[in-house]
Amino acid sequence: MRISAVEAFLVAPRWMFVKVSTDAGIDGWGEGTLEGHAGVVRAAVDALAPALLGTDPLRIEDHWQRLTKGGFYRGGPVLSSAVSGIDQALWDIAGKAHGAPVHQLLGGPVRDRVRVYGWIGGDRPADVAAAARAQREAGLTAIKMNASAQLGPLPSAAETAEIVERARLVRDALGDGLDFAVDFHGRVSAAAAKRLIPELEPYRPLFVEEPVTPENGHANLRRLVESSATPIATGERLYSRWDFLPVLEAGVRVVQPDVSHAGGISEVRRIASLAETFGAVLAPHCPLGPLALAACLQVDLAAPNFLIQEQSLGIHYHDGGGAELFDYIENPEHFRFDEGAITAPPLPGLGVAVDEAAVRRAASRGHAWRTPLWKHADGSFAEW
Repeated sequence: MRISAVEAFLVAPRWMFVKVSTDAGIDGWGEGTLEGHAGVVRAAVDALAPALLGTDPLRIEDHWQRLTKGGFYRGGPVLSSAVSGIDQALWDIAGKAHGAPVHQLLGGPVRDRVRVYGWIGGDRPADVAAAARAQREAGLTAIKMNASAQLGPLPSAAETAEIVERARLVRDALGDGLDFAVDFHGRVSAAAAKRLIPELEPYRPLFVEEPVTPENGHANLRRLVESSATPIATGERLYSRWDFLPVLEAGVRVVQPDVSHAGGISEVRRIASLAETFGAVLAPHCPLGPLALAACLQVDLAAPNFLIQEQSLGIHYHDGGGAELFDYIENPEHFRFDEGAITAPPLPGLGVAVDEAAVRRAASRGHAWRTPLWKHADGSFAEW
């Protein structure tokens, strides 16, 4: 069996799918979405494709090593996302060739169900309590929200009170039996995070995510971890196990690699194992499409230190985008929530039956989704 073609597709609302075809008629699908830069990643996939044509698709690790290390300049979100989409597709082929789900090839499942959480936005929420109740009624047992919209280096007393009040409202809406997490999205300074996180502690968030941007983590993460009883989570903007090592050494105990950013199934499984040696748990980042979610589930089923999985059904990023999470697959019934969890999909490979005709129709239109650009009241740049 040899690889005969590698294709990349931009599909609404903001995703980038990869298809790897073989001369044996077994095809694999993956997702290399890099939010706001999907077109650049598609170009990277096209640039990597010649190195794959005519080769054995089952040599997954060999391909991963050559694609990530074969150039003098390595790493970064664009190349890592391109490799991620290809890697997922190769695992999909391997599973189909062996007639088994990918998690069986990773050593077999250590659980039968994967707990998931949903988003309620939170940038400028009109009613976070109602949104939290709606997710509970949809069958979820956990939700996540942004802490705020843009914030200055030191939030005012009123801004701080509003963030804390949102947490109180959501806890009251969910009760003590359900969980919520708060995403700071790297929007606050380390000084502000040190003040804010302890104020959230009475409402017992499951974790606080990305309190500072990755480039500021080396100087601040350890102090934030040591100053708060609330677990700190981070990792969606880290792209390899080497990126995660100093974060784990700083004391972070909830790691959030993105299977479409951090080298695919191959590298995320290794990141999970690295985290396990520090007593850290895995909560993969995935506000993306169905192929990314399917790839995450395969890792989640096999990783002993898995905590919870993000998913994007109904997420605010889809608003007006022309597609929802399961619009490009033929078996959405295998991804339904049951008491806040998804049961292991039964199909081989990633467990997804792709509607290729729908993908090609959407790709003929493409998309041009871009990260919003925010400004503070004085006109200066604000972190989104």
